[in-house]
Amino acid sequence: MVTRRRFLAGCTAVPFLSYLSLNSSSAFAATPASMLVIAMQIDNMTSLDPAESFEAIGSEVTGNLYQRLVMPDPEKPSEIKGELAQSWEVSADGKTFTFHLDPNVKFSDGSAMTAEDAAFSLQRVVKLDKSPAFIINQFGFTKDNVEQMIVAKDAKTLVLNLAEPAAETFLLYCLSAPVGSVVQKKAALANQQANDLGNGWMKQQSAGSGPFTLRAWKASESIILEKNPHHPSKTATKRVIIKHIVDPSAQLLMLQKGDVDIARDLTTEQLKPLQNDKNFNLYKADVSTIMLMSCNTTNEHLSKPQVWQALKWAVDYNSIQQNILPLTHQVHQSFLPSGFPAALDDQPFKVDVAKAKALLAEAGYPDGFDITLDHYSAQPYPDIAQALQTQLGAIGIKVSLISSENRQVLTKMRARSHQLALTAWGADYFDPNSNTEAFCVNTDNSAGARNRTLAWRCGWSDDAFNQMTVAALHEADPAKRIARYEQIQREHREKSPFIEMMQDVKNLACGKNITGVHLTVLRDSPYEQVKKA
Repeated sequence: MVTRRRFLAGCTAVPFLSYLSLNSSSAFAATPASMLVIAMQIDNMTSLDPAESFEAIGSEVTGNLYQRLVMPDPEKPSEIKGELAQSWEVSADGKTFTFHLDPNVKFSDGSAMTAEDAAFSLQRVVKLDKSPAFIINQFGFTKDNVEQMIVAKDAKTLVLNLAEPAAETFLLYCLSAPVGSVVQKKAALANQQANDLGNGWMKQQSAGSGPFTLRAWKASESIILEKNPHHPSKTATKRVIIKHIVDPSAQLLMLQKGDVDIARDLTTEQLKPLQNDKNFNLYKADVSTIMLMSCNTTNEHLSKPQVWQALKWAVDYNSIQQNILPLTHQVHQSFLPSGFPAALDDQPFKVDVAKAKALLAEAGYPDGFDITLDHYSAQPYPDIAQALQTQLGAIGIKVSLISSENRQVLTKMRARSHQLALTAWGADYFDPNSNTEAFCVNTDNSAGARNRTLAWRCGWSDDAFNQMTVAALHEADPAKRIARYEQIQREHREKSPFIEMMQDVKNLACGKNITGVHLTVLRDSPYEQVKKA
């Protein structure tokens, strides 16, 4: 396949504030020692309010602006450690969780962080009820009861009273998700409009205690963070600039010229020449992002299980991986990413045109049909979409491609107005329920549903999967719990409208003077750890 590149478009699409306006250094020289400049694609961001942000890059950025009660250990994500919480205890009945907070934490304006801020933050998530709220809502909190169930016992003691008993590890994993970030109550309420609890303001402002504060965010253009003087971090980085550079070739050129310190979205084409170049370092990490094709089952042509099966047997997974994604993705055909508990790494599907055609005929479409495929406009998605167009065409499905910015595709899916969509999905916390809930659970398929999971976005609801997910979540025996999630995945890939294709292998390229670059399986990337020689 011929790879298309839009180098000039990628460069001219970024009228970014030059270094000159931020620093006495001349623009586009080697970046200053106190400044970290990153080239990456940030067009999937819709908000930087942690109660609303639900995209990978937004979650990464908020992770540098805010802190949470607990966090997975970066080296052992299966283990939880305290961040704002110094310790905690659980009642014998598993329904009351008490957190004792670090008394020394301060927000970016110098104010002390208290349990009242922590209680307000979790209450706020439930009251706003934005996309990631289901992570917190599943413990029985509602707009009516949350102020009684999540309370500040005193300035440094937070108490969560749950509707039903919960496993300690499961609750902690949920609180470690970005939606569990603690925001400053005073700042949020001072800037609220029409009782939005500061949501409109916090989309593009920060009110946290993390190592950085938000100076500016311009959608599909730039993000600028500045060091929080009240955070104990010893980082020498005073400013982080993230540039939205769509074209990977443009990212590579800027890295080679010294205009950026780190390039985050290089494809195999750009990574190959860097592998043996002593002037650059490559950091590699398996992350929890699954690339998949989703069928909107409210579309007549995509409503039948035989069609979903046909699509699974029409895709040439190995060809796409080997010819387009050899250094950046691995074939993965289940919704739990490799490295997660209970993940399945086998590959039951391979291209079988005859089998796919037979399934289409069984569905009543012996001659195929016409359909649209929405996909991200940034590489490598256009190349993959073209490959899928050819492969589905081979079984009679005529695909029209619709290329849009990341957040436009996501907005369309959230409105259930797509047909086929080629997207990516990342886990929110290190527990099998994270993706299982998103891919399997849809107990209210109405337009006004409270929990709009990925299954809801595709108009797909199956009571068997709803029940299996609940049973797995509450299984007390660890071995049996893993077995339940494995069984759910086996049945899901046979009976669901999702075609899981790849898992992301993230490669970060940087100059030799850059060390401390880190990316976890959950895509947490602490900018404070990066050092410049």
